[in-house]
Amino acid sequence: MRRWFLVSLFLVFALVATGCNKEVQPEDRFTEYVKLWNDQKFDKMYDYLSEEAKGKISKEDFTNRYTKIYKDLEIEDAKVTFKKPAEATDKKAKKAELPFTSSMNSVAGKIAFDHEAVLVKEERDKEANWYIDWDTTYIFPDLKEGAKISLPATRAKRGDILDKNGEGLAVTGTAIEIGLVPKNMEGQEEEVLQKLSDLLGLTTEQIQKELSAPWVKPDLFVPIKKIPMDDTDLLSQLTTIAAVQTREVSARVYPLGEAAAHLIGYVGPITADEIEKNAGKGYQSSDVIGKRGLEQVLEEKLKGEHGVKIVIKQTDETETVIAEKKVKNGEDVQLSIDASLQTKIFNEMGGSPGTAAAMNPVTGETLALVSSPSFNPNLLSLGATKKQWTELEENKDAPLLNRFKSTYAPGSVMKPITAAIALNEGAADWEKTRNIEGLTWKKDSSWGGYQVVRVTDPNTPVNLEKALLYSDNIYFAQTALELGKDKFVSGLKSFGFEDPIPSYLYPLEASKIGKMDTEVALADSSYGQGQIEMSILHLAAAYTPFTNSGNLIKPILLAGEEHGQVWKEKIVNEENAAKMNQALLNVVEDPSGTGHAGKIEGYPIAGKTGTAEYKEKQGDKGKENGLFVAYNTDNPEILVALMVEGVENSGGSKVAVEKVKRILQP
Repeated sequence: MRRWFLVSLFLVFALVATGCNKEVQPEDRFTEYVKLWNDQKFDKMYDYLSEEAKGKISKEDFTNRYTKIYKDLEIEDAKVTFKKPAEATDKKAKKAELPFTSSMNSVAGKIAFDHEAVLVKEERDKEANWYIDWDTTYIFPDLKEGAKISLPATRAKRGDILDKNGEGLAVTGTAIEIGLVPKNMEGQEEEVLQKLSDLLGLTTEQIQKELSAPWVKPDLFVPIKKIPMDDTDLLSQLTTIAAVQTREVSARVYPLGEAAAHLIGYVGPITADEIEKNAGKGYQSSDVIGKRGLEQVLEEKLKGEHGVKIVIKQTDETETVIAEKKVKNGEDVQLSIDASLQTKIFNEMGGSPGTAAAMNPVTGETLALVSSPSFNPNLLSLGATKKQWTELEENKDAPLLNRFKSTYAPGSVMKPITAAIALNEGAADWEKTRNIEGLTWKKDSSWGGYQVVRVTDPNTPVNLEKALLYSDNIYFAQTALELGKDKFVSGLKSFGFEDPIPSYLYPLEASKIGKMDTEVALADSSYGQGQIEMSILHLAAAYTPFTNSGNLIKPILLAGEEHGQVWKEKIVNEENAAKMNQALLNVVEDPSGTGHAGKIEGYPIAGKTGTAEYKEKQGDKGKENGLFVAYNTDNPEILVALMVEGVENSGGSKVAVEKVKRILQP
């Protein structure tokens, strides 16, 4: 028994002795190193370097340099792999070579290469171990000692926004860059800075900051601010200042200026917050980004992708491209907008607060979307001053407000919609008359002091055609009460209320029905008051059933979209659509019609007027918006819906009628 115990004890000691004498293999050591490398722990990697490698670079420089390279090149998913050799390294060996593969994604695309790591055996603190004989080629094989990495970029061209005829609405053009040459300011620095400050709306401190940049030299042009090419008055004043020089530079420009500013929007320098919000999308601090309008909506299509190369330049000036992402220019976008009509309508608004939409009622093409007053997108894109922003923001007419995106009470232009719904439900027909006396009416005493008011008393029973001709509020109030809330609301939804225009490129507010929770509210809603609200484009679209055999045509904004898409099918039967078309023609053609001021000889116009009132209570004098919707019945290629705010003292809806007449005038 004792003998077996001694033998066992001997074997245990032998195994322990063998374990203690087992040396670390270079592949095990490199495995540890690779793990740190894949985790980009460069500070800990340094501890694995050979003495010779450490003699070439300090730990701080090693850590900072390679951390910076990986950050600047936007290295992600870095992975270093190697296969352990089948046989262990000879115990007597002082050097080992281990092939490895490195792959990663970078700002310029995928990078992958094969290389060979050299490990040397060194004794430190009386203990032998393997250390990596590191050099710069381990990062990239072409990165030899003294070589430098650069990232030359090719900027992507932003896509153009074009109208239906190819005319530019937002394009790459030129601006004037104002700059100073410091040596030309000698002896008059304060005077020059003050004059430039006054004209450009910048503080002298802002200008001085540009002049104090590290790269500035006395004879170099120092950019201060860009101004639009057409601002000739400002340019002439600036060029009289000593030391001021100018040059043409590439810039985003908006040929229609204020006329399409709310629709197209503008670009501006990207902010740090926007870069963070759009992380991973290739934005650089020198980029521009859409700030509003279609420039913002279409940002992904328009911006493109910058091209970039990762280039290693050797000490002998030879260069190697190790990765390249080709530039991808932004896409051009062509709209259904007609630039000349857009401009004509905007000019016709004359700066009055209001909005207008024009569409082809057969194809659905949006031909114009106008908001008035407006702002200069060329100025905002290049950078408005604080004073200019304040003037825009404090302007009582709110030029920054996008009115065609919003919804408004439609007033009496709502009546053809109410009529169509009532015809469908049997609450009205073309022959049925209502005996209405006087200019006011209320259902009964439950309405208290509230009354429905009409403008004209024809002293005869009123049928639907006459009710449209005279814009008779009482007729439509009575019709809505007979129709009932549920059927009226259902009918409104069939016309697209509370339903955003399907897949419309520009985000518009959906038209609203409101609560309609009392008989008074129901009556008021029938003629476009109450809580009913419509966007100007939906208002235009709501008249398309009268020219399309009862089909509500979906508005489109892209030139390539299918024409004549039906949004809501057969919401009016063909007979009633034809009769409504004729009734609206009479509103303009008949001298008694509310829209007669819009009559154009030889050019038959169908239309409906409206006045929407905003006041605290009945009897008060409130604000009025004038509206008119009209189209040519013989060749319905253009349908215009227009609203002018604040017409209570200037002729009511007649203001809108006369504007639309001039717009449609052949």
